Amino acid sequence: MKKLLGILSALLFIQPMVADGARVDFQNEIIPILTKVGCNAGACHGAAIGRGGFNLSLYGGNPEADFDAIVHYMGGRRINLSKPEESLIVLKPTFAIEHGGKFLLDDDDEATQLLLRWIRQGAPKDSSRELTKVEIAPQSHVAELVGESISLRSTAYYSDGSQRDVTKWTVFTSEDSSAVEINDELAELRVLRRGRHIATARYATEVLPIELVVPLTDIDVNLAAESRVNFIDDHIFKTLETLGLPLSGKAGDATFLRRATLDLTGRLPTPTKVESFLRDEGSYKRLILIEELLNSNAFTDYWTQQLGALLRIDERDEGEESTNVYYEWLRNQLQRRTSYKELAYTLITAIGNTNEFGPANFYRTTRGPRDQAEFFSELFMGSRLRCANCHNHPLDRWTQDDYHGLAAIFARVEYGNVVERKPTGFVVHPATSEPAKLQVPGVATLIDDLAPLDQLADWLTGDQNPYFAKAIVNRLWKQMMGRGLVEPVDDFRSTNPATHPKLLDRLAADFIENGYSLRHTLKVIASSSSYARSSNATNQNKDDDRFYSHALRRPLEDAVLERAIAEVLAVSQRPKERSNSSGGLAGKLNLLNGPSLNAKIANKENRLHRLLNEGREPLEIVDNFYLVALGRHPSQAERNYWGQLFSKSNSHTLIEDFIWGLLTSREFVTNH
Repeated sequence: MKKLLGILSALLFIQPMVADGARVDFQNEIIPILTKVGCNAGACHGAAIGRGGFNLSLYGGNPEADFDAIVHYMGGRRINLSKPEESLIVLKPTFAIEHGGKFLLDDDDEATQLLLRWIRQGAPKDSSRELTKVEIAPQSHVAELVGESISLRSTAYYSDGSQRDVTKWTVFTSEDSSAVEINDELAELRVLRRGRHIATARYATEVLPIELVVPLTDIDVNLAAESRVNFIDDHIFKTLETLGLPLSGKAGDATFLRRATLDLTGRLPTPTKVESFLRDEGSYKRLILIEELLNSNAFTDYWTQQLGALLRIDERDEGEESTNVYYEWLRNQLQRRTSYKELAYTLITAIGNTNEFGPANFYRTTRGPRDQAEFFSELFMGSRLRCANCHNHPLDRWTQDDYHGLAAIFARVEYGNVVERKPTGFVVHPATSEPAKLQVPGVATLIDDLAPLDQLADWLTGDQNPYFAKAIVNRLWKQMMGRGLVEPVDDFRSTNPATHPKLLDRLAADFIENGYSLRHTLKVIASSSSYARSSNATNQNKDDDRFYSHALRRPLEDAVLERAIAEVLAVSQRPKERSNSSGGLAGKLNLLNGPSLNAKIANKENRLHRLLNEGREPLEIVDNFYLVALGRHPSQAERNYWGQLFSKSNSHTLIEDFIWGLLTSREFVTNH
């Protein structure tokens, strides 16, 4: 009996459940403490290599590994079951002994007491419930004034149907501390300036955005009387009313013609088209123009290049023959109006000789399974899965299992001139040092022998996929409007929400309902009143760079600009890579200030010299170049200016200077 009492006494010392209350849940109570005080952040023990010999998973993404690191490593010294107060996990953050980090906890903190209670209970690992979701209230708030404070509440929901207030253990972070101030103790946010701002709330593995809006002006904006063409205008106007942003006027016909022609075909409208469009008084001429452009060969050519850039086609990687085959296949798909769904499915499942079967080159863009997984996720999901290579994504749902599971699928591909499927092939999961299980991101594990690439393609292109349609319509929106609803376009995550979330949802749903047609979505965007807005900002909306109160001025892509220069001067264009990716400021400066432009202007066979040889007067030349370069005639003020200038001198050099100035002007080098 004495022995039995001794055993019971020892057990009661280790786990005094009655004295200390309910059993502490390591995963749902201890891990959030470590996250709240920053122990498992990337700058501390959550770093890939840990700190001071103590390695925790980033923000508690791997509770099992964290339990082992706390309870079992260092011979169990971090936990002292007989003397809980002397546990290193308690002594260091309370600064009872030297700690390389900062002071984190007081002795009498609720967090300290919870840690001690857990250790007194024997530091149990088991958890009776799983976290299913976290809700933040409010998750979106429109404040009336700058300086307004907003109290927050965080509620966790669990698999057993229970819920609890976890506000105290939620980490609130401001995306921009100069815009939103956080009082962590009171769980309050204070908005410091006008606009739309994002803060984040992190509890356990969940990260949620909090949208805070203070109208940008004190104007009561009512857009009920504004012309609406489709659902795009409904969503844009509603946001503008909330933000107090008035609209700029409607773009004129000449501006609209040039903008739409460049956006849909990458070319300037011809002088003949400009003249006929400006004379046309029909009510539907803009819609008719959009249809003409979408049905043109120029559209097919230009969007073949756009898709080629998206697919990262590069002759240096694939070789000239394979590149030509790939581009020809793409062009054929656009000409046949193949749905984007079918196009993507074909690319993912493609096998064959890359010199003969274009889509097989999809697997020559990268140099292995991990690169292919990153390329796939950015291209088709708009997600940067690469952040989950070394640890779970700190700002998104993606885990290491997602990253390496997707890479494992692509390990079943034989990369090279002939792309084939392999029955075996693997990547090693760094957390286990074992082959990673084949897994679709965020979805259950795949079975090896059931054609994983086909399963991946089925999942991606399924109508219920939450990423595929949104990723491509967001890219189309950026092409037409100058900025993605989600920006950057390959960084979809809850903590980087769309400026107009409901509009993005509606665009994606409409894209699916209309057979994943690229032309359809481009038509919807181009037909909207929001697309046809003037780029001339007002004093009230001039600071708007993302809500579309006025059109955004967009620099022409390098290839488009070079082709436009060649069209204006009527000279042949030098051969160039087909990608339309921008070379940046340096590339544009070289194009506009380098010898190439001057040589084209001085070319004796160009448009200028032909007009001079025909005996045209300087003002006739001015009018001709305005028409072909800017898609309009000069205004009366511009005519007067050039008339005065050329009345003093009509030298050849002065006329060439006029051409150079026109081709480097803001109006010419942007799609305004």
